[in-house]
Amino acid sequence: RRGALIVLEGMDRAGKSTQGRRLVEALRAAGHRADLLRFPERTTEIGRLIGSYLLREKNLEDHTVHLLFSANRWEHVPLMKEKLHQGVTLVVDRYAFSGVAFTSAKELSPEEAAARGDFGNERYENSSFQERVLQSFQHLMKDKTLNWKMLDASQSMDDLHREIKAAAEEVMQEAHSKPLGELWK
Repeated sequence: RRGALIVLEGMDRAGKSTQGRRLVEALRAAGHRADLLRFPERTTEIGRLIGSYLLREKNLEDHTVHLLFSANRWEHVPLMKEKLHQGVTLVVDRYAFSGVAFTSAKELSPEEAAARGDFGNERYENSSFQERVLQSFQHLMKDKTLNWKMLDASQSMDDLHREIKAAAEEVMQEAHSKPLGELWK
């Protein structure tokens, strides 16, 4: 039985990190093997460069930044596949779709995101950019070949957690009997 890949995508300050931690804790408490990953993963050399860029300490050309974000995900694919084959469910705070558009299957308006703590500390945390990202992600969510679950991130943290946990458990059941495919093409 393999693990499931559960990705939480969303606008900045939508609550992905908090809900990811809560989901991993709940899955472990229920006896499941689960780990949390966050992208960009800032402990690698590529990740540190991305972190410097996001904190406005370095300026990089847009195409270069896009490739760095992609490379940061690719450098973790072998570990991710190994864990999934071992039966570990991976809860991932942002993955490939954030490279296409920074918003959410956890829908949250840019105004609500801006009202949350620390919004604006990083390069892409501004309302006009987040609004464009939301539009891009809404377009991506029309792809019916992908297993999207759109959740309302403006509800209470506890209600959202329950909804995410139920969706995750459903995905885990489906994943156990399926072979591991591509993590991203």
